[in-house]
Formats: sequence, C-alpha cells, structure tokens
Amino acid sequence: MTFSIAAKCHQTEQYGIAISSSSICVASRCPWARSGVGAVSTQNITLPSLGPAILDQMEQGKDVKAAMLEVMSNEVNADYRQVIAVDNQGSTSGFNGSKSLGINNISRGKNCIAAGNLLSAGNVTTVMIDEFLDSGKTLLADRLLDAMDGGLKAGGEAGPIHSAGLLVVGGNSWPLVDLRVDWTDHNPLAELRELWDRYAPQMADYISRANNPSSAPGYGVPGE
Repeated sequence: MTFSIAAKCHQTEQYGIAISSSSICVASRCPWARSGVGAVSTQNITLPSLGPAILDQMEQGKDVKAAMLEVMSNEVNADYRQVIAVDNQGSTSGFNGSKSLGINNISRGKNCIAAGNLLSAGNVTTVMIDEFLDSGKTLLADRLLDAMDGGLKAGGEAGPIHSAGLLVVGGNSWPLVDLRVDWTDHNPLAELRELWDRYAPQMADYISRANNPSSAPGYGVPGE
C-alpha cells in the first residue's frame, strides 16, 4: 500500500522523506520532519500522530532508537503500524508490525532507511537504499526521488500507485519542500518529479522572501 524513504544529508543538515502509495493523499498523513531533529514516516495502517510523537522524543534528547521504542511500546495497535525514522546524527530505526500488509520490508543504509508494504517483491526497499546511496545528485530531494524511482522500477507496490509526496526540512521551522500529488491515475512519482523540477529553481527565492523580504526577488507576475 505504501513505500517510502527517510534520510539525512550531512552536507546540508537537511532531513527528508519521499513516499508513494495506492491510497489517496498519502503525503497528508504519513511523512513528518522537523528541522534539526529528524524525519519519520508512519504507514501501513496509518496513525499520523506517531510521527510528531517520535519527533518530540528526539527533540527532547533521545536518539532515534530510544524514541521509537518509547512511542511504539505505548502504541496499543502497534502490530498494524510500520514506521521508519532518522535522527540528527543520521542514525535510523524501523518498526514493522506483525500485521503489516502483504510483502513488507525495511532496509537501512548510511543516513537513510526505507520501508514498504503490499510490495511486489521483497527487494524493493533494498533497491531504494542502493539508488539513494548511488545517486550522483547534490540535493537531498533529488536523491530521495531517485530512490523512489528505483523502487518503482524494482516493482513498487503490488498494484498501481496513485499519490506521492516529497518533504524536506532544514534551517527554518517550516519545510523547504512540501510537494504532493494527491491523486492521479497515471504515475504520481513522474508528476512529483516534474513538480520538483519546477519548484527547485525557485526554492531559494522563497526562503529569501521569508527571511529578507525587503531585498527578496520578485515573483515575475503581472501587476507585481
């Protein structure tokens, strides 16, 4: 039903998640990230509150494994949950409940972790990690999308995917990137990539407009 990857970039101190699902609006409830803290994806039979709860524990000083243990040991429906997280050291932790759907798996790499359920094959998450680590791209968002493309080429979900999202934080309290394809009958990851390609050249301008409005570049729209 869902596959995702969470990662930290040590060069930029950014944290991010890319995710896709056969369900509608996956990015509205599954990916969570907090600047200076880490990133969490909560999926399978989704409980959105797990994301902020794990981030709260990490922000209070727990490492990702301790934070995951604290939250999931108190989750009464833990068997239905699949959760991955990365902290501000690049360490990762994953929880795969016994009632995760279909073929399900969690794979780990340096500064990254991927998970999926209702997959077409068990190696999908391994391919995602390999694609992330082997990507020659500079920006974290590009590397996350490369991982998702790799997972899709490896088979992705057992059925068609319909929604996708890309969330990246770093340096400010709001997301640097929060892009979503809430529903499409075509390939949501291809649409998400196109959206990112349009947004990427403007990302720094939006940061400048927020922090230094008097000297920020204009929008280039009629009537400005």
